[in-house]
Amino acid sequence: MNTHYPISSMASSIDFDRFKVIPLSLTSICSCHSHHLPSTSSQFHHSSTRTLSLSRPRCSISRIGLFLDGSRVTEVSGIPRSIFLKHPRIITAVARAEPGHLFDDESKEEVNKRNSTPAGEIPTSELKEKNSQLKKRVVFGLGMGILVGGVVLTGGWVFTVALAAAVFVGAREYFELVRSRGIADGMTPPPRYVSRVCSVICALMPVVTLYLGHIDVSVTSAAFVVAMALLMQRRVPRFAQLSSAMFGLFYCGYLPCFWVKLRCGLAVPALNTRLGASWPIILGGPTQWTVGLVATLISFSSIIAADTFAFIGGKAFGRTPLTNISPKKTWEGALAGLGGCIATSVVLSRTFCWPTSTLSAVAFGFLNFFGSLFGDLTESMIKRDAGVKDSGSLIPGHGGILDRVDSYIFTGALAYSFVKMLLPLYGV
Repeated sequence: MNTHYPISSMASSIDFDRFKVIPLSLTSICSCHSHHLPSTSSQFHHSSTRTLSLSRPRCSISRIGLFLDGSRVTEVSGIPRSIFLKHPRIITAVARAEPGHLFDDESKEEVNKRNSTPAGEIPTSELKEKNSQLKKRVVFGLGMGILVGGVVLTGGWVFTVALAAAVFVGAREYFELVRSRGIADGMTPPPRYVSRVCSVICALMPVVTLYLGHIDVSVTSAAFVVAMALLMQRRVPRFAQLSSAMFGLFYCGYLPCFWVKLRCGLAVPALNTRLGASWPIILGGPTQWTVGLVATLISFSSIIAADTFAFIGGKAFGRTPLTNISPKKTWEGALAGLGGCIATSVVLSRTFCWPTSTLSAVAFGFLNFFGSLFGDLTESMIKRDAGVKDSGSLIPGHGGILDRVDSYIFTGALAYSFVKMLLPLYGV
């Protein structure tokens, strides 16, 4: 239990049992026979030199908790943490390094507020904030799920235009990350006009894919236009500008186009789907249920299941870090996500009667999981270098568009290639 002693700023020295509190200069916060603490005078530049020095001549100080302008310093350099855990008594020194404000009422209120929360418990305000963020995340997540489900069922131009809008916003977020201080300090980012041109080109790629049925020529043309724009700029062009712009076209433009090829390009009827046989004529009838629609629904659902099971498994059993790129991801969570992804793929394959082989459904779920995991880690690497937590703030509780679609970026290409090249008769 913490013990607090009221200290008057006007007293020259006050003895409490074996503790002695003496106002000294800023050259020492704490002096002790067994532990020497480094000077903190370089950290504070104020006109007042009245601070505290805590000393205990007959035994070592168990723990010093410092509150400086409302921020708590939980340990002091030079004193091992093991000493803190052995002794229950805590000395709380409250100081405001401002002239004439040492131990004022605001500081005392901050101390009382901090000490009213038992050790190891989350303060009520932080708990309320976390609950509020969780509610926002759930509400907007459900809303986006219903909206995306309707867009996928509709297909055609509705699906393509919605994807193009998401691609445009995601490309803008990507180039803002490239221009962020964390990345820009080590490289030269593309000029803003090139970033805007790349974002527009990325948004046009899904539309061109739907119209032409392929994307190879348009990607080559777009890369040529961007390269010429960089080479013709007034400043000296840098290779870092070219590489980041080319990766932006590939990451934000080319890869999402495979979802158009999967959903709209694979128009082979899913003949065995019972749900399609009873589908209302006003909503497209049985012909609406194609291999592309079923494959897209299973892939989207598998990715959502992978993220959900990985989060729950990591929270419950996570012990072993998966990678340094994202410290919160664990092997236990990844295995839970893999199991959830495969199980969802198998269950939906039985529901839609596609693919007809259970082994193909397992392989499809396996592929969806690794595509989603690789996409998530790739975006985490970009954000880590940029020094930001979220790619944007467009979606409350979720961050930016890239934070929500990172798991889908590589998965579309893998799913399309699997259905197109590896499944006999497209799995029908």
